[in-house]
Amino acid sequence: MALGTATDAYELRFDAGRICLDLLATTHPEERFDSVDVLRAWITGAGLVPPGTPLAHADDSWLVAFRELRGRIGQLVRGSLNPEPWPSYDIALARVNDIARTAPPAPRAVRGEGGVLVRELDRPPECAALLGALARDAVELLTDPLARAGLRECAGDNCPIVYVDTSRGRRRRWCSSEVCGNRERVARHRRRAALARA
Repeated sequence: MALGTATDAYELRFDAGRICLDLLATTHPEERFDSVDVLRAWITGAGLVPPGTPLAHADDSWLVAFRELRGRIGQLVRGSLNPEPWPSYDIALARVNDIARTAPPAPRAVRGEGGVLVRELDRPPECAALLGALARDAVELLTDPLARAGLRECAGDNCPIVYVDTSRGRRRRWCSSEVCGNRERVARHRRRAALARA
């Protein structure tokens, strides 16, 4: 699937509350990282790099590395939602910790249009540095008791997206009110209409 061919509701999403959870959302409802172009768009959209950062050097090996890290983070996040982590949890934990050791890309402030300071990277980012930033975000999320307590799995039908619930009263039910929440409201309306007709 090329970027822009999906319906708006399923374009690249950044509403899970943490960048590492946004990475997990790239598997739903189907694989999003199906091309290097989509990966580049996700890297920029997620804020891993400032807009306009050259990413022409990204290649298929980046896709493999991002998917592998996504799988490892997914194991850790899902393991934190379940009382009994499975055997591969420790392997995923070791791998994420390993990747987190790599320093993220170094930002610098430069004068932009009108003299306003804007963020730029020191040099084009390496894959390992971007993965390091994602792994560090996962480590911070999973070791912060308050953030970890806010982890929720979407209540939408067949939606596996995990998000951080920061809503007042911690009553958020869906990964996105516009996507799964709207789908649930439409389904509820249809059920009521069907009952009224019967």
